[in-house]
Amino acid sequence: MSEETSPEAPKAGASIIPVTPFQQNCTLLWCEATKKAAVIDPGGDVLDILNAVKQAGVKVEHIWLTHGHVDHVGGAAELRDHLKVPITGPHIADKFLLDNVVETARNYGLTGLRDVTPDNWLNEGDTVSVGELTFDLLHCPGHSPGSMVFFSKALKFAIMGDVLFNGSIGRTDLPGGDHATLLASIRDKVLPLGDDVGFICGHGAGSTIGHERRTNPFLNGMA
Repeated sequence: MSEETSPEAPKAGASIIPVTPFQQNCTLLWCEATKKAAVIDPGGDVLDILNAVKQAGVKVEHIWLTHGHVDHVGGAAELRDHLKVPITGPHIADKFLLDNVVETARNYGLTGLRDVTPDNWLNEGDTVSVGELTFDLLHCPGHSPGSMVFFSKALKFAIMGDVLFNGSIGRTDLPGGDHATLLASIRDKVLPLGDDVGFICGHGAGSTIGHERRTNPFLNGMA
């Protein structure tokens, strides 16, 4: 991701660990200068995540959550126990999802996942940092009421969660979802970040905002 940034921008590294039967993109993100890292959306398969941390040779200081769906948060409490680091996010509007991880997991035939109580909630306009990397937080409801997008202006890079995908958008038929609200979040908060912004999304391949503006069928007609 650092190849498209200015020479003055901090350098970042990232590793994607697909977790759970939903193949959710858990992301290990680190600052190259300090080797300090954050794990984003540890939905499960915690041993796989810990192995990725060891292989990368980084020190995890944070767990960040984009939203409260089970495939993004189910392993967060266990990972916190292993790493002794705080869980930050998502927006408190997703508390009802975090309080019911075990029950939701059971409905999908998943076991070993735990309810989550974050150490800190996120709000629009907050910032989070790891090493020399700083991210602005955008509250982008629609997929879930508390969905957050993490955006680094210096890196021209975003962690999108399930707000926007390569060729699609987040589903809105789950509790608290709303199609019109999600489209408004994308139109008013995501697209203005700039066409040259690359992003990792919650499932599948990443993309750029410009590519999605031009080709994503759900965004037809958006300026």
